[in-house]
Amino acid sequence: MADRDPQIVAEDAQPFEDAMAQDDADIARPAKAPRNWRRLALMLAVPLLIIGGAIGYWQSLQGKVSTDNAYVQQDKVSVSAEVGGKIVSVAVREGQQVKVGDVLFVVDQAPYQIQLAQADAAIASAQANATALASSAAMSGADISAAREDIGFAQANYERQRALWERGFTTKAAYQAAQHQVAQARETLKLAEAKQTEAQAKLATGSQVPGVLPAIAAAQAQRQSAQLNLSRTVVRAPLAGRITQADRLLAGQEIVSGLPVVTIVANAQSYVEANFKETDLAEMKVGQPATIEFDAYPGVKLKSHVASIGAGTGSEFSVLPAQNATGNWVKVTQRVPVRIAIDQASPRPLIAGLSSHVTVRTDGKSR
Repeated sequence: MADRDPQIVAEDAQPFEDAMAQDDADIARPAKAPRNWRRLALMLAVPLLIIGGAIGYWQSLQGKVSTDNAYVQQDKVSVSAEVGGKIVSVAVREGQQVKVGDVLFVVDQAPYQIQLAQADAAIASAQANATALASSAAMSGADISAAREDIGFAQANYERQRALWERGFTTKAAYQAAQHQVAQARETLKLAEAKQTEAQAKLATGSQVPGVLPAIAAAQAQRQSAQLNLSRTVVRAPLAGRITQADRLLAGQEIVSGLPVVTIVANAQSYVEANFKETDLAEMKVGQPATIEFDAYPGVKLKSHVASIGAGTGSEFSVLPAQNATGNWVKVTQRVPVRIAIDQASPRPLIAGLSSHVTVRTDGKSR
């Protein structure tokens, strides 16, 4: 047993010596240079790439401003009836395309037809009155002729009574009665002449409606008003576009004059109202090229240009403008509405109110 122990110890020590020799060899071998250079290059490349990306991004922002506070706008008209009444028929529906002059709905015409008939009756009455006045005694002068005849007779009677009074062959009462008859006949003549003047004035025409009696002109104006109201019972489209908000457009519903019941969105060119920060306006000018993108249509880009820059900020025209002169004041960057005109047709329908992203090239470049 004692003889075998040295052998076991020798066998176990041989691997250990081999390992130590290998470690000495590794220590003596020089380090590989390429691995160190790759590590150093990687350490330098990462910050250089970050710096280069930042510089590239900064340069990409130069010469343009953008905002996503922008929305598609389209001209729209709220249509209401100019006369009140009950809707008897509806000719359109939600989303329907209409042309200028197309019938939208009809209001009950019966009350306005009655007004038109009343106006016709008023014209006929005025014409009849004019005819009767023209043929009256006052206009014919018969009353004036009779009054002059009475004056002549009374004057002759007075002359006889005066001669008899001077000779003492008549009474004072008879003489005074003859005087009274002359005075009364003259007053009757004045009254007849006044009536004739009044009748002539009633048949006279003014400078506003030459050749037409005022009473007849008033009745004709009343008829025109009734005819206009009757025509307004048929409500037509004032422009071409698409019907929307037609939920109140129902047959049998009572409507009030001037209350909108339907809206027409115009088919004309759409535009975008972009609200840019006031700090973006330094280099912005009317006519500069722009690009519009839409949240609803990814990948759609439309060429456009700056059509106009608003005359005031959004808060300036709000219902309750900010009162910065009172209380604690915090400066807030204001937004100015800028109208962007679209220069090319859209492959997708542009709906009023769509969110969009607008980029304006302040350097004048198209891209």
